[in-house]
Amino acid sequence: MTEAELGNTQFFEVKPEPERTVKTVLETVYEALTEKGYNPVNQIVGYVMSGDPTYITSYKGARSLIMKVERDELVEELLRNYIAANGWDS
Repeated sequence: MTEAELGNTQFFEVKPEPERTVKTVLETVYEALTEKGYNPVNQIVGYVMSGDPTYITSYKGARSLIMKVERDELVEELLRNYIAANGWDS
């Protein structure tokens, strides 16, 4: 680099990731776990209970995705859907 170039400020723009809902995160993680041959229910429960991200495969970015969501939000989404599926929300 020339001395003139060193005196100039470089601009770096970070494009924000698209906002993902808890539902889409769970869908993506479930799919990745299934494709890798894991039992997705057992693995997600293990992660929610322990907070240990190694329960989730890194395949398709599933581990990094699920770590962006608070574990209590995962439980809320799962419970909300379970309640709705059983008709308890009437």
